Amino acid sequence: MERRIYIGADSGATTTKIAAIWENGDAVTTQLLQRKTNSHAGRDGVVAGWIAAIDEFLTANGLDWRQIAGAGLAIPGPYLGRGIMDKSPNFPAEFAGWNVQEHFVRALAAKAGRNIPLQVGNDGNYGGVAEARVARGNCNASVLMLMPGSGLGCAYIGANGLPLEGDTLAGLEAGHAPAVLQVLGITAKPLSCGCGRDWGCVEAYTTISGLPQLLAEKLKDFPDHEFATSSMPIREKAFSLRDRAQKDDPLAVAIFDFQARVMGLHIANLAMTLDPGIVVIGGGLMDHSTTTPKFRERYLRIANETARPYLWNLQRDTIRIIPASLGDLSQAIGAALVALYAGQNAG
Repeated sequence: MERRIYIGADSGATTTKIAAIWENGDAVTTQLLQRKTNSHAGRDGVVAGWIAAIDEFLTANGLDWRQIAGAGLAIPGPYLGRGIMDKSPNFPAEFAGWNVQEHFVRALAAKAGRNIPLQVGNDGNYGGVAEARVARGNCNASVLMLMPGSGLGCAYIGANGLPLEGDTLAGLEAGHAPAVLQVLGITAKPLSCGCGRDWGCVEAYTTISGLPQLLAEKLKDFPDHEFATSSMPIREKAFSLRDRAQKDDPLAVAIFDFQARVMGLHIANLAMTLDPGIVVIGGGLMDHSTTTPKFRERYLRIANETARPYLWNLQRDTIRIIPASLGDLSQAIGAALVALYAGQNAG
């Protein structure tokens, strides 16, 4: 009898990634298949691209559509309902109101000749599901996942391996919680955030989205830095900071140290509510292909040292703050895992 698999797709506006797991939760392969999403081709074009990418993945790994027992799709929020997209800054405006779940279910059935159960959810949540499985090993600790990148992906994974979603699918959108500005010594006007909130979202202080604003503020403390007189656009300066920090540029190092402090306070804040056993830090700052061990270790150390004084005594002895391990695989693997867990619960 052929072994059954669960397919996971992680789709953003630019790229789609495909992965799969066996029934025991192990990855079929750690070689990620990544293809263009082609959102310019409209809804039908995007779904056709997903089907083609899955077909390519199956062929490359000697698998067949008959083996697929379930599928998962990780997509960015916000949502109008489960599997229904709301207006997104990265997708075409006409995608708002798109029932992705219904559309993809029909396409999967047409290709496979039968119904394939589909789970659709937040990409950050699904990334957390995969990282939690690795991080917890043989224990049932709850896991808080924080993924600073273009924005701040957040997820909380319970002992059952599934993410906290909430009643409106906005569970743990913690990147838009207010940063603890008074502890950070910030008296200036809070940085603005793309979500529209004016209270100083943590996302603006920890990710690429707020880096140009943060750089403009921090430059005041480094008047002799070359950026102070450079005509380079502020966004280009901001995007160069990670590389500069790894070459010990004092301004860049100060900015990422500051971001790590904000993250540490955010971890402590969330620990008061969620009490996780493990905190996993992912995203581009933990990417082994673009950051050095020294850079990653410094960030994690500062985040850890900042969080500790604000934790309860028992939490200080038990909470582990560790780097993510799956990289770009996490969200596609997580989507497949959610499909597996849904099948197990249904059975």
